[in-house]
Order: sequence, then structure tokens, then C-alpha cells
Amino acid sequence: MKKIILGSLFVVNSLLAGDVLAVVNGHKITIEDVNKDLTAKRARATYSQLPPQYQKIELDAVITKYLLSKEAQKSGIEKTKEFKKELEILKEILATNLFIKQKFDNIYVSDKDIKNFYNKNKDIMFKQAAEVKARHILVKTKKEAEKIIDELRATPKAKLEQKFAELAKTYSKGPSARVGGELGWFKKAQMVPEFSKTAFSLKKGEFSQEPVKTQFGWHVIYVEDKKGAGYVPLEQAKSKIIAILKKEMLKSYIESLKSKANIQYK
Repeated sequence: MKKIILGSLFVVNSLLAGDVLAVVNGHKITIEDVNKDLTAKRARATYSQLPPQYQKIELDAVITKYLLSKEAQKSGIEKTKEFKKELEILKEILATNLFIKQKFDNIYVSDKDIKNFYNKNKDIMFKQAAEVKARHILVKTKKEAEKIIDELRATPKAKLEQKFAELAKTYSKGPSARVGGELGWFKKAQMVPEFSKTAFSLKKGEFSQEPVKTQFGWHVIYVEDKKGAGYVPLEQAKSKIIAILKKEMLKSYIESLKSKANIQYK
């Protein structure tokens, strides 16, 4: 039993020790310290998510900050008038920012307000153009494109998309060749007219029966999926609408404070 307890304690201590990245003059710098610094910098990754070379850079930055803070404390700078003045300014900024955040978080937006905003701004903010999801193969000559089309015609429909991707990787001269010619979703205006005209005329699962000529060369196009024109669903737009309405209400609150205050411009 004693061995089991000692073994468990060793594992726990090892896990805790694993959080310590460096010891500076007896002070432990932990993963949590680095993560706090990354958060302050508004970084999107944590220490464990960073590549090793960047982990070292971030750790050194925290060590430098710690050493400088200790030197600053020893210098007595915290007792100076300049420090106290700057501290008061920072306190005011922090208090204001926290108050605004609290005010924003506590604003209530009703379902009725959300629906009214959506209906009022439907055509301006939530209208979606038709989209196509497609692959393409780009070659230099019409003859090459025709040869690829012949291969696709001889391919069973169930294996068409897979075959198209293979041919794109083998023959396409475009940058999307490495991903099987995948272009993702796009609207008509996002592609050159000749390309869009063919892509939007095809049905889901169809490929262009004739090569398509553009300024870039000759294309063979395969349509993976299509979306008709329409509107972003209310449920999908909800979070965006709430944020907009909250900002408007917060702005109104600030304007009301100004209107009630005795402000004299000089």
C-alpha cells in the first residue's frame, strides 16, 4: 500500500513539475504564466499549441518581463509621482472598459426585436447570391482538355468526382491542382465570365462537356454542389443581429449620458 501511495505522489508531483518551464532566481515560470501573456497579447494559440521554436520565444519573453519587473520594483519607481499618475490613468481606463463590458453583456435583446431587425434589413444584410462548389482542371491547349473530357465520359458516375480529382492532380496547371482542383464555394462575380457561365449552367455532379476558354487557358469544370439565391436564415443571423442591437443600445445609453450632462465646449 505504501509503495502505491508513494508512486501516486510521484506521478502527481511529476505532472505539477511538468507545468514549470523555467526557474529564474528561484521563481518558477509556468505554462499558465506564458498563457496569460499570450492572452494579454490577444494571441489565438496557447503555449501547447505553438510550434517548439515559438514556445521558446514566448517563454523568453515572459522571463524578460519578469526580470524587468523585479528590477523596476527594486528601483523604487512605484513610489514616484509619475508612476502614481500613470496608475490612476490605467485605473480609470480599466474601470471604464470593465463597466462598458458589463453594461454590454447585461443588455437584453428580445426575440421580437431580433425578428423586426431581420425583416427590416433582410434585403440589405442577409441576402445571398447563388453559389457553386466546383473543381476544375486547367491545361494549356484545347486538345489536352478534350482528352480529359473523354476520360471523364468513360468514368462511371459513382466514381466521377474521385476520377476528376485524380486527373486534376496529374494534369492541371492551376494552383488548386494539389487539392484535386478544388475551388470551394464561389459566386458568379468571383470568377471570370466564361468560367462562371459554364459552372452555373451545370447541375450537381455534372462536368463540362466542352473545354472552357479563359485568359488563363482551357478549363474542364466539375460541379460538386449548388446553392440557390436566397436569405441567411434568421437563426443563423441571430448572433450577428444581437451584437448589432446591443451596440446600438449601448450607443444610445452613452448619448443619454451626454444629453444629461452639463457640457460646455470652449
